[in-house]
Amino acid sequence: MRWIRDYQPQPEQGRLYRQALILTLGGNLLLAVGKGLAAYFSGSVALYADAANSVSDVFYSLMMVLGLWVAQRPPDISHPQGHSRFEPLVGISVAFSMGLAGYEAARTALVRFQMGGLAVEAGLPAVVLLISALIKVFMFLRIRTLARSLHSPTLATTAKDNLSDVLTSTAAFVGAFGSSLIHPLTDPIAGFLVAAWIFRAAFLAVRENLGFLTGAGASEEVRQQIAAAAREVPGVQAVHHLMAEYVGPQLVVDLHVNVDTDLPLKDTHAIEDAVVARLEAIPEVDRAYVHIEPVGWQ
Repeated sequence: MRWIRDYQPQPEQGRLYRQALILTLGGNLLLAVGKGLAAYFSGSVALYADAANSVSDVFYSLMMVLGLWVAQRPPDISHPQGHSRFEPLVGISVAFSMGLAGYEAARTALVRFQMGGLAVEAGLPAVVLLISALIKVFMFLRIRTLARSLHSPTLATTAKDNLSDVLTSTAAFVGAFGSSLIHPLTDPIAGFLVAAWIFRAAFLAVRENLGFLTGAGASEEVRQQIAAAAREVPGVQAVHHLMAEYVGPQLVVDLHVNVDTDLPLKDTHAIEDAVVARLEAIPEVDRAYVHIEPVGWQ
């Protein structure tokens, strides 16, 4: 009797995850230190808000290391279907970390706004923010590619956070320049914009990862793709039942297909195996359960 699901280690998948973790942790640590020092010496609240976001990025990077390590563990008797549900849980933790950074950015901007703002010398903040934006553009593009290859909601959330950081660094850049060229209140106003972008990214990340964690269904496009793939298997005459729900970052499919009632048992079993193989070849599908029924059965 089998107690846990079959599992085959995937060394290439592990290598890509390690690459993503190293890039995320290393890049965020570098940016947090650089922005923090620049904010301290320049006094820019917009840059301070951006630095707070980078500090939160360091903490979520550490959570990613632990969470993804757990999510990639093979099935065992405590989790016979595997540990993949831990991954969207990590994604939600990342989103909450982003929310805390947004709160700190908004709080600091409010204090500075009530003080009437402060003119900031644009030189150092401008250089730091431009470099930060370029680094984050690279991180966004690379992490997004890895997220798509691995179908990882945590890495997809991280990529979105990197894109948000590009936009918030741009807002902070405008604030640093505007405080001296336009009005001192430009800097805290930019800080509010930074906070707004962070809150928006956090909300979207929570919404997406909750779907993965709570068993959301597949989109209509994916459902049609699954049904079409099953119908292409020789011997399948109809598909009359399909359930596809997320268990962690990938789908579990329950499918009923109709076959000729006169086929020998070994032939119907071969059709079942062929349908399972065809469905599990779809990138979004983790595993499929196929039930064989006679033609006309609904």
